[in-house]
Amino acid sequence: MKTILRLIQPIVMPFWWQDVLFALPRIVCGYLLTANFGAAKFGLPWSPPDNNLGLFEVAFWFPNDVAGYGGIFATFSVFFAWMGAFSEAVGGIFLLLGFQTRIASFLIMSTMLVAIFMQQIQNGLWNCLPAMGFLWVALFSLIVGSGRFGVDYLISKKQ
Repeated sequence: MKTILRLIQPIVMPFWWQDVLFALPRIVCGYLLTANFGAAKFGLPWSPPDNNLGLFEVAFWFPNDVAGYGGIFATFSVFFAWMGAFSEAVGGIFLLLGFQTRIASFLIMSTMLVAIFMQQIQNGLWNCLPAMGFLWVALFSLIVGSGRFGVDYLISKKQ
């Protein structure tokens, strides 16, 4: 229980406005991940109707895209496609809410590293910038946690 509490408990800044400044990138990136990037390839209530995805269903094209990375991604393409889409869609919700922030951040970081080095790097650095932005926000959130403006703070405060 102590380990779980340490994993949840965020670092709180001395002044509330500092926590606001740290929460803004986390909230914006969480929203963009779940509403735009994740919803396009993972079935959520707000996924585009044109994608015809059931709840927690991965878009039909995504496992083939993941298999193109080769190696272990080709062997377990459905698993990695589901995990990548899940980390963007559901991890984005968790990041937005500041719930299980460090776990969600780790999943998002893993997905963004794959997106950078397996998908976008051959198209040039400019194409890597969105994934790099999400990577840096996730890295920062992994270290700091949700701050005082997240569900993790409320949970850890009650303990």
